[in-house]
Amino acid sequence: MSLSPCTVAGVVTHGCRSNLAERDALAALAPPGATVVNSCAVTAQAVRDARAAVRAALPNGPVFVTGCAATLMPGQFLDLGADIVPNALKLHPAAWKRGAGAPLAGVTRRSRAFVAIQDGCDHDCTFCVTRLARGSSRSVAVAEVVARVQALADAGVNEVVLTGIDATSYGADLSGRPSLGLLVQAVLGGVPRLRRLRLSSLDAAEADPALVEAFADARLMPHVHLSLQSGDDLILKRMKRRHSRADAVRLVERLKAARPDIAIGADLIAGFPTEGEEGHANSLSLLVACDIVYAHVFPYSARPGTAAARMPQVRSEISRARAAALRLAGMQRKDAFLNNMLNKRIETVSEGVLGITPHGAKIRYRLFQLAGSIVSTVAATLGDGMLAE
Repeated sequence: MSLSPCTVAGVVTHGCRSNLAERDALAALAPPGATVVNSCAVTAQAVRDARAAVRAALPNGPVFVTGCAATLMPGQFLDLGADIVPNALKLHPAAWKRGAGAPLAGVTRRSRAFVAIQDGCDHDCTFCVTRLARGSSRSVAVAEVVARVQALADAGVNEVVLTGIDATSYGADLSGRPSLGLLVQAVLGGVPRLRRLRLSSLDAAEADPALVEAFADARLMPHVHLSLQSGDDLILKRMKRRHSRADAVRLVERLKAARPDIAIGADLIAGFPTEGEEGHANSLSLLVACDIVYAHVFPYSARPGTAAARMPQVRSEISRARAAALRLAGMQRKDAFLNNMLNKRIETVSEGVLGITPHGAKIRYRLFQLAGSIVSTVAATLGDGMLAE
């Protein structure tokens, strides 16, 4: 799941939470006065956004571009006058000719802390360039992840988010092949003072039994975001996804059995090549079948070098219309879900003017709250997809 662009300490972060987890290290590694754009390449719009960020930053000093877009299409940024640091080198001090005293790579502390547990991907979904940009899957050892989280909890961090490009493939490259579920259980068991643990996007094909069992611990937030992409089996096959519609439904059933109040989010692509009206209808009905309350929808964007770009394309106006229909249905489901939170006490983690509920919803505070603190509050109103005191 991609983030809204954010700029902190000279680093402009686009794309996924894995990029966000690198923010503090990049801020320390970059030369004084420079801007770093950590780019995303998941869609053509993401590349345009990165180019716009470079143009905006150039009048203020040197600009370095890293991330997936910079790695796959460096010419898009070299022609603007930016310097390129490929993904493989972005956290290496030698690539920046500095970096003494850089914070722990793969950890960014904000009001919540983002800890990278894995990078890269071994799969070849036909629409995706991530494997080309990030390389093969690489996991951080269990003991190291636990130590990172322990250090953050000791420093007063109340919520930690575990991130990865393909987090559910965690451990396949490590001795003993520990699963993501075993890692989550190790963190929860090894850091008893941590109050809240949250997961980034999960692949429905790889969620292991230990992960589902971990949701019985109340400190693991009742919120998952699934990389589903479509509700149609034929389209899923053409995407080379490794799950079926029925697999997704069964996973949600297992998660809800372990944690009945869990909130389900999902990525969905509208207008994938060859998708017809039946395929679109199946994606719409998946919102109900999987009880999706946070639908992250975007129209298909052909990426150079992918198999899907060579398939018969759906007209862009149709893709956009289908995306709009999915978003509308998703927003209606989200509003219904949030409406059930009104007038109930909720423990939130503050981001200043906004807070995050255990279920991943945002709430606007009446007064500024200390970032990172746990704030007990009651939502009084709902508007524009957000709760408010």
